[in-house]
This record gives sequence, structure tokens and C-alpha cells, in this order.
Amino acid sequence: MGEGHEKIRVESTHDGQVCRITLATPPANILDGQTMREITAAVREAGASPDVKAIAFAGEGKHFCFGASVAEHRKEQAPEMIATFHAMFRALLDCNVPLVALVRVQCLGGGMELASFCSFVVAEPSAKFGQPEIQLAVLAPVASAILPAIVGQARADDLLVTGRSVDAETAREWGLVHAVFEDGEAALEDLLAKHILPKSASSLRFALAAARAGWRRSLPDALDEMERLYVKELMETEDANEGIASFLEKRPPAWKNR
Repeated sequence: MGEGHEKIRVESTHDGQVCRITLATPPANILDGQTMREITAAVREAGASPDVKAIAFAGEGKHFCFGASVAEHRKEQAPEMIATFHAMFRALLDCNVPLVALVRVQCLGGGMELASFCSFVVAEPSAKFGQPEIQLAVLAPVASAILPAIVGQARADDLLVTGRSVDAETAREWGLVHAVFEDGEAALEDLLAKHILPKSASSLRFALAAARAGWRRSLPDALDEMERLYVKELMETEDANEGIASFLEKRPPAWKNR
């Protein structure tokens, strides 16, 4: 593992039982199109190995991830960006390998969607979780599909409509984070050692497929609907394009409410 990647680092650890994928473009570790394609390829490779019991995500440097590339949200690039983003999550769903994320400091936008999709999230106290897309007048497609099942509809509405961030302890109380520890690496190792590595890789995959049977039935259609809503409707509005443009031009947005 690890060859052919420019924006992620892929390592085989624990005698080949864990595939560790590190977002390796600090400080922000942005999920641009190339990064998402590299993650998708690495996940498919890990899923094809019968010995892999877990895929662990982390961010290089201080932060986990600031989210997807804002420049790639522009109207002309949005269709490819959304399709590439959703392909990554389809690969994560299809591989049936337990997913773990180690989160420090900022975990925003597409980065939070990636972490949220994991079965286990270990966070350090510095972690901040948020879906700030609405502040740019766009939406978080995967989070819109999965957060209600994870944190409940009211809390999902809170994150998706306000765009605010919550701290690690709040995220733990809400069920978004499995555990909060000062030493995230040690906590990740402890989780793997106690709950993942002693088990059969084959049976872990069956267990995850069963646990996520609802997502396996509903999520592909939900992603199709989110993609249509985003590309065909949202990006046809003036304000969605203004939100992206104003961010890139570093100026306050001028909303027209249409």
C-alpha cells in the first residue's frame, strides 16, 4: 500500500490487519477531487484484502480536515465534484470494513462527513465538528443523508441549518464521537486492540454489513437525490453561486434570496 498517492499516505499496519489512510496536505488537508479519488482507490484496495479488519483515517499535522475544495464547488465544477465525493462514500459503504477516524482540531464540511461515516470516531479534546456549507449558501449532501440517523433529526437540523461547530465533548454526548482522549493515538490503538483486532476479519465484514443494512438499502438512492438537488436545483440559484464566489474573492456575500 501507499504507492501512486500524492495527497494521501496509505500504510499497512498491525501485520496487515489495518489500513491507515492519512490526509496528507496540511494544514487544511482539503478533500479536492484528486484526494477523493485517491481515497476511493485505497479503500477499494483495502476492501479487496481479506486480512484487513479496519480502515483508519487521520489528518497530517494539526487538523483532521477543513472539508472539500471550495473552488471545486463552482457551478461548472460542481457536477464532477459531487459525483467524485459520492463515489468515495459508495466505496466506503461497499467495502464493509469497519471504519475508524482519529480527529484533532478542525473537522469540517466533507471532513466531518468522512468522520461521521466511520463506525468509531476517536477525538482529542481540541476537536471541533461542523457542517459550515450553509454559510456559503450550499448544502452538505452526505451529512444530510446520514446525520439524522446518527445524532437525531433535531441535532442534524442544528448542524446543517446553523453551520455552527460543536466541541468534542458535545459530539460525544450526541453520539457522533465514540470517545474523547488527550492522546488520540493511544486511544485509537486501544480501540483497535480491544475491539477490532481479536475478531475475524471475515465476520467483522458480515457484522458491519448487517449493522448497516438500512444504509445499504437507502443510501445509494439518497445520494442520487442529493446529487440531483445540488447540481440541478441548488447550483441554479443566484445565492449558491454568490456564496462560493464571495468566499473565493474574500468578501461579504450579497444575498438576493433567490
